[in-house]
Amino acid sequence: MSEKILVIGANGQIGTELVNALRDKYGAEEVIASDINSPIYAIRHSGPFEFVNVLDKDNLHHIFTKHQPTQVYLLAAILSAVGEQKPKMAWDLNMTGLIQILDYAVEFGVKKVFWPSSIAVFGPHSPQENTPQYCVMDPNTVYGFSKLAGERWCEYYYEKHGLDVRSLRYPGLIGWRANPGGGTTDYAVHIFHEALKKGSYQSFLSANTALPMMYMDDAIRATITLMDTPAEQITIRSSYNLAGISFTPAQLAEEIKKLIPNFEISYAEHDPRQAIADSWPKSIDDSYAQKDWGWKLEYDLKTMTEDMLKNLKNVILA
Repeated sequence: MSEKILVIGANGQIGTELVNALRDKYGAEEVIASDINSPIYAIRHSGPFEFVNVLDKDNLHHIFTKHQPTQVYLLAAILSAVGEQKPKMAWDLNMTGLIQILDYAVEFGVKKVFWPSSIAVFGPHSPQENTPQYCVMDPNTVYGFSKLAGERWCEYYYEKHGLDVRSLRYPGLIGWRANPGGGTTDYAVHIFHEALKKGSYQSFLSANTALPMMYMDDAIRATITLMDTPAEQITIRSSYNLAGISFTPAQLAEEIKKLIPNFEISYAEHDPRQAIADSWPKSIDDSYAQKDWGWKLEYDLKTMTEDMLKNLKNVILA
């Protein structure tokens, strides 16, 4: 049986790259990109596209009826920093959207669903170093506790309905193909743009704020690898820890200086995103992902920085 894959939230930082990877793997016509807004030219013209509002049940039902997807990737969400500005909107989109997709996945017999969680599910009382898969989780942002609640719904639908839902707790994601979507880790993308455009950057996080990050190429590979893994190997139906590489703004700046020697970084004071970052882990234990489906990171800080600057330079100068 051929796959028919629906990606909801295709315009975002993850969706833009995931759609391309899935179309390369399954064929352009088998991957339906969808979003509430019109996408970049490449997404809309390399395969089918639908306008989808994840909160509109009639609209969603029409899309499921029309395409009969075998796999659904739900990426539509409001992220951490924006979520603190619009808390009720963030909760509604992140929760109601997920539950409606899970309901339709059961109704239409979808084989597999992917939904991204985040390191934001951890909180100030979670272990900050090498944060384990199972520990105290007391998130203090709307984004964080919507993701934690979402994890419980995903496991619930697996247990109660047999729905094959899979998830990753993404660290901060860094990529050059799309802009970030309003998260606390966005500095690690903005810094590359500003280094190339202006030779300087003011970080909204302090110099020594360590956070887990991951290059987008690794994140996309992890996502597809998880979805390709036989169901009997999946032991976690809430969401898998995914570690990435941990570094501070100062360490990233030093790596950029090796390639742009005159680059300078400064640090803002009293940015509200600092408090969010301070409540998150500094490093993550992803041994379950390694054991269950053979996860292995490819990019470290050095190779990520080199690849980001090389590719982003071409985009900015184009």
